Amino acid sequence: MVPSPKLTGAALFTVLCLSGCAAVGPNFKPPPAPTAAGYLAPAERTIAEANAALPAGRQADDPGAQVTADWWTLFASPQLDLLVKRAIAGSPTLESARARLAKAQDEVRAAQGARYPQAGLSASAAHAKESAAAFGLSASAFPLPPNYNILQVGPSASYDLDVFGGVRRRIEQQSALADLQRDRLDAAYLTLTGNTVREALEIAAVRAELRAADDILDIDHQNLSLVTKERDAGEAPGSDVVLAQSQLAADETLKPGLEQQLSTAQHALAVLLGQSPGAFSPPDLALADLSLPGRLPVSLPSDLVHQRPDIRAAEAQLHVSSAQIGVATARLYPDVTLSAGITAASLDGSALFDNSGLVWSLAAGITQPLFDGGARRAERRSALEDFKADAADYRQTVLTAFGQVADILTALAHDADLVAAQQQALDTATESVRLQRLAYTGGGTGILNLLDAQRQRDQALLGYVRAEAQRYEDTVQLLVAMGGGWWRADLTAADTASPQSAPSAPG
Repeated sequence: MVPSPKLTGAALFTVLCLSGCAAVGPNFKPPPAPTAAGYLAPAERTIAEANAALPAGRQADDPGAQVTADWWTLFASPQLDLLVKRAIAGSPTLESARARLAKAQDEVRAAQGARYPQAGLSASAAHAKESAAAFGLSASAFPLPPNYNILQVGPSASYDLDVFGGVRRRIEQQSALADLQRDRLDAAYLTLTGNTVREALEIAAVRAELRAADDILDIDHQNLSLVTKERDAGEAPGSDVVLAQSQLAADETLKPGLEQQLSTAQHALAVLLGQSPGAFSPPDLALADLSLPGRLPVSLPSDLVHQRPDIRAAEAQLHVSSAQIGVATARLYPDVTLSAGITAASLDGSALFDNSGLVWSLAAGITQPLFDGGARRAERRSALEDFKADAADYRQTVLTAFGQVADILTALAHDADLVAAQQQALDTATESVRLQRLAYTGGGTGILNLLDAQRQRDQALLGYVRAEAQRYEDTVQLLVAMGGGWWRADLTAADTASPQSAPSAPG
């Protein structure tokens, strides 16, 4: 029986009206921006206030400013710039993050395919024999033909009306997952560039400390040699020699730890650049080759939540959970599908596409879950709890980020105090050396006093180098904590200048 056109049209009209319903589940709204105006309590000093006492090399915070994409160029070192570029080009971590982002984007396209009609073509060939008894007939009264061949071919199509928005919510979920992978790529870029700069600065700082330690040991050896000669001449007691030997032995403990720090930093830098430590030539970078940035961009809290990849990733994860609620909710309601098909059949293929052999169908199907042991409702409750957990994780991520920025700002203020104190100690020790040298040349003091003054000066220099190195480290930490300007960099395209070869993907 052919369905009535009026009946078919009315059914289709009803179904299409239903398809205009809004998707179930919450419509995601990004969390509101924080209302805090700054990161520090009113009584805490700013970087500029702490640096006011420094005679040179002052730093100041620049509220509201944003970090540039190539933030490491603020240190004005071409050699450092080259290291960072090599790291970006050769990092397997970035390559992996790009591939995962591409995979997530393909999954979005796959999910979007469900919004369109699905069409297919089927064909079959069979050799068969029928029995009259299967139809309740007598074989003698109604003889059937012997074995026969039958050929069938025809297209079919179906379309999910997505009445309650399950498909739309799944597309939204996959899009949020792609955003999450993009944020993870941004985070990988920020971590890579930050660690590369930190390790390069570590190498430069440790080398400066090693030079100061060598100067201290050289003074210790000179002291020991002079005291030994005076003892042999009967002009000094043996206890002075023991004291000089003890001082030398104590100062010799400085170098092994520094040399290990240097090796560790060099190995870490090699790995960041995508190279084996055994095949890596460490850069000849010195602190004197760098310039300490004077103006430090400090984004507003309301901007930071849109700049830091970890906060953006937490927001994307919250969006994923929101969409999952809609997916789980849609599974509680009917699924309406339209389908159509045409099949042509023939015994010998000669009349395969004659009208007499065509069979067509047009149908609207509806599937309503009736009983599943509460599984679907449990899935929806699970999605709701996931959303609550991710919302709490987002808030915690924001608080952690603000706390980190506050720590770095106060650290930079204290760095200025430490540098000022170490500068004062170095200036005092340098003046002591000058005075001891004058006294020695005038015959008013012995060489040991001059050497001891020089040793004290080198100790002060070692402390000053460490203070300056900590200042550089905290400056890098602040630039990274501000988001590192990743949003101005094109991270989706791999750099073809990678120094490492990798297995190619199968075609």
